[in-house]
Amino acid sequence: MEEEILKLKNQLCFPLYACAKEVVKKYKPFLDAIDLTYTQYITMMVMWEHKEINVKSLGEYLYLDSGTLTPVLKKLASKKL
Repeated sequence: MEEEILKLKNQLCFPLYACAKEVVKKYKPFLDAIDLTYTQYITMMVMWEHKEINVKSLGEYLYLDSGTLTPVLKKLASKKL
């Protein structure tokens, strides 16, 4: 019985993960047209919504740590966004 619980098909996290991947995939053609990744896009969305926001708060909104967020911000800066 315990082994059955541990199977991937019985984990709530996997369908959520798969669904999230599918949603991001739907955005891809539109984001490719404006040369943004999904992470860059949601970062821009938060920055548009909050005209002045610090990196810590931005990371909290996006559930991203500074190790992930810093390269995203550098890439956006290099694109002059």
